[in-house]
Amino acid sequence: MTNDEARKMSKSRDKLAPMTASTILVSARARPRWNWVARLAAILLLAFVIGWTLNRVAQRLDRNHRPAGFVRGLVQGALMPASMPNLLIGHDVVIYAEKNNNGVFYKLGYTMGGNACGAIFFGMFYWRLKRWRRRP
Repeated sequence: MTNDEARKMSKSRDKLAPMTASTILVSARARPRWNWVARLAAILLLAFVIGWTLNRVAQRLDRNHRPAGFVRGLVQGALMPASMPNLLIGHDVVIYAEKNNNGVFYKLGYTMGGNACGAIFFGMFYWRLKRWRRRP
């Protein structure tokens, strides 16, 4: 066997060599598609439960003749984004006490609740995005 033939055989053996550890780790990180579907289904189910709960609470509080105050505004503002799936399919979800509120304090609580929910959601999103970018 000549040197050229030996070199060709060693190159062909290198091509058939097992994968390196780093290649195996990269392929092990891939998540199956059903995992994303399960997460989406869980989020939608939670949103529907929150919408249903908001309707029940609103019906109960409407029987009470006390006006909605800061705390109720805070809760309704924080839960308002979760009512989106219900609104998209046509269910009327009560997300704001139009008639029976005490004015400025209810609106202040509603605004603070909506902003807090958005800050938490987008804060978690950007934190996760930052973490994804740090991956090798």
